[in-house]
Order: sequence, then C-alpha cells, then structure tokens
Amino acid sequence: MTKYVFRSPSRYIQGAGVIADLAKETEAIGKSPLLIADEVVWEITEESIKESYKDSEIEFDFEQFNGEASTKEIDRLADAGKEHSSDLVIGVGGGKTLDTAKAVSDELGIPVVIVPTTASTDAPTSALSVIYSDDGVFEGYKFYDKNPELVIVDTAIVVNAPLKLFASGICDAMATLIEVKATLKRNGNAMAGGKPTLASLAIAEMAEKTLFDHGYSAYKSVKEGVVTPAVDAIVEANTLLSGLGFENGGLAGAHAIHNGFTAIDGKIHDLTHGEKVAYGTLVQLVLERKTEKEILKYIEFFKKIDMPTTLKDMHLEEKSFEDLIEVGKLATADGETMENLDPEITAEQVANAILAVDALSK
Repeated sequence: MTKYVFRSPSRYIQGAGVIADLAKETEAIGKSPLLIADEVVWEITEESIKESYKDSEIEFDFEQFNGEASTKEIDRLADAGKEHSSDLVIGVGGGKTLDTAKAVSDELGIPVVIVPTTASTDAPTSALSVIYSDDGVFEGYKFYDKNPELVIVDTAIVVNAPLKLFASGICDAMATLIEVKATLKRNGNAMAGGKPTLASLAIAEMAEKTLFDHGYSAYKSVKEGVVTPAVDAIVEANTLLSGLGFENGGLAGAHAIHNGFTAIDGKIHDLTHGEKVAYGTLVQLVLERKTEKEILKYIEFFKKIDMPTTLKDMHLEEKSFEDLIEVGKLATADGETMENLDPEITAEQVANAILAVDALSK
C-alpha cells in the first residue's frame, strides 16, 4: 500500500521579541516545564525568559545541556525531568540542544516546545533527532510519534547569533529541494514515514526560491544585526519551510554525505552542520550528473555567504583518498538516506565526487 504522510508542529510563531510570550504560550501545554539550554545560550536568554515567567504561576526547572546529542546526555536530562516531575520540556538553543530536548520529551512521554536561538538548521519543526556518540560521531536518527507542540523563533535573538550560523542555516535549507526531488525520482520514503507529498515539494520549491531571492540580502542585514523583511523570509525558509520540506519530502545524498564526514578526525568537526551539508549538496549534484553551469550556480551562492566549497574550506586538503573512501562508506551504509538518491552509489564514487567539487570550485 502506497502511503503519503504530512506532519508538522501544532503551532509556529516567529518575530522580533516573541520570546516575551513564552510563558503565555506554554501555560496551556504544561505547568512544570524542564528548560534545557547550553551555557552560552542561557547567558543570552536567561533574562528574557525569566521576565516572561515573572508574572506566571508556572515555575520552570533549568538544566544545562552539555553539548552533545548523545544517549548518555539524553538519559541524564530525562532523569532530571523525572526528579522535577516535569510535564513539559522546553529546548532553547541550536540543533543539538533541540534534538536532545525532543529526545528527552519522548523518554518522559511529555510535550516539547522548541525555541531556536539561531536559524542554523531545519531541526526545530521535525519529529526526529539526530543522535551522536559522546565523541560527536553520527549514530542514527531517532523518530517520534509527534512533532513539537510549539516552535517559537525570536528573530531579534537570531540576528545576534554568529553570522556563520545564519549562513549555515541557508545551506541546510538549500539542500531541501535538491533532496526532495531526488527522493521523488527514486520513489523513496520521506522521514515522516511515507512517500513525499505534493505539499512537501511545493514547500521545498518555495524554500529554494526564497533563499536565492533574499539570502544574500538577509546575510548582509544579519551582518549588521538588524531584522529586515528579507531576514524574516530567510528565517522562515531555514526553519519552517526547510523543516516541513525535508521531513515530508525526504533526505538524500547531501545529508548522507554530511553524516559521512563524521568518519574523519580533525578540524572538520569545527564546522557547523550547515557547512558540511553545503559541501554534501554539491557532492550530490555531481553524483546526479548535473551540468557544470547548474552546479556553479550553487557554488557561487555559497561563496557569497562565505560557506565552504573546496577541500581546503572543509579542512580536508591534507586527507588521503582512503580517508575520503571512509566518508563514502559511512554515507552509503545500509539505511542511510543515500538510498533516496541511488542505492547503487559506491564509497569510491562518493570520494571521487568530493574531489570533483573541489576542482569545480577552483
């Protein structure tokens, strides 16, 4: 039986200053929240969040996220939630914090509210988490029965995050349509648990159009720390459009190659999720035999927003071909999303495509 599935958060709110409404928006969801954020994010958001809850009857319990979306960290925070008798998890921060918050809420069987402080990934809206080892090596995806109850994005906070994170979110979102098209062509499965819907394709198309139309303008605005209509458009594209697009439309080569990069030691681990997805997107285009003109369109765009397009940018210029083969092995492992591009792609083909992107970019 062919099954088409579309899923999404119950509610999405975006705008400058909306974190002031966090207490009001969560009162109907839970009365004893467990709030999770890392040390840096908490320094940025603590005052605003406490001000939001000042006149509320709700008191939240804070637990610091230690930096890795690993089983060990999820278990630790879930135990804290049990001790506090939490009935709601609120994740505040970047992709790994948010993925951890979703996993903790699933362990406890309670709702989750997501508060991204960057527009760096499309993780916030989805009903899944990417799980890593304690050392940051990709282990797999964890899927949930429900999407977040609420996603609330304060663009005034987002524009004050590091510029690289904003650009990284653009790159993560830029992979969406490319991967959805590949999944449709292969008649593959989306992360939502069925075949891609027409809605997911339409959303992915709007995401890419928005990125090309407004991405560079928004990048320059964020560089100055100001919220403009272009910034609002890109935050929505990075977070909502890309999130709904990938979950309901499918992942393919770009994210499989991102995961493959975790097989390599070194400075590549200093790069963001979106930076690695950017290069993975270019590798997928090579594997799809796209024309040089089409690939260069993406390369030139990534260069304009200072994202990686060469082996040197990726800290891979000193790596051997055998190292790149290891990337390919992990990217083409059983169950990886490379299957939505072509299950017959080999590790050697991935390694050669990584080199080809470098040559094209130069």
